[in-house]
Amino acid sequence: MKTHYYLGWFNDFFPEKLGKVLREDIADRKSLAMISSNPFSYEADGATERLWLDQAGIMFDEYHLINYHVQKEDAQTLIQNASVIFLLGGDTLKQNEFLMEYELSDVIKKSEAVVMGASAGAINMSAKWVCSKNLGYNVEKSSVYNGIGLNDFSVLSHFDLENNIALVQDELSALSEEMIIYASNKDCAVRVKGDKIDIIGNVFLVSHSKIQKLDETL
Repeated sequence: MKTHYYLGWFNDFFPEKLGKVLREDIADRKSLAMISSNPFSYEADGATERLWLDQAGIMFDEYHLINYHVQKEDAQTLIQNASVIFLLGGDTLKQNEFLMEYELSDVIKKSEAVVMGASAGAINMSAKWVCSKNLGYNVEKSSVYNGIGLNDFSVLSHFDLENNIALVQDELSALSEEMIIYASNKDCAVRVKGDKIDIIGNVFLVSHSKIQKLDETL
């Protein structure tokens, strides 16, 4: 049963209910493969995301950071052998380009590992996502990008949603006619385990141009 976590961002650490289900889901802790969202940089090392896991009591025997300093074939092998794959937060566009260039999407989709993404990583795990200057991207023209497509929905993660409901609804309207969109900000998560979807924290659903807040399920 495949398990995917679409995370927002966390100011301090995982909420206890999220830490609890993560500890249950991550039984195999041999290897954590972290995929950078700034793959040219040594400094984008996933230290914050590792700290969240550490504070939840989830440690691994091996930690691997995957970026342009790792050969393409080695990166694919590390992902194939990983217990958990974590797409790090940061630059959504750079991470998306890296995933395509290194041909990592299919490798991740075939993996039986728990797959997690925070902010940019969660967005790139989804099927499609909207890239627009109104959503914080340094672009002139809005466009829709393909993500990995682990699940057949879109994600807007770690955006100041609560103060921009009308803007978000407008920006995501066209895509929401095609697929549902989970929109969230901080201290929240969407967990997909098999056919079951769980909501932790403040998560909104955008569908057919309408937006509604979802009830927590855990």
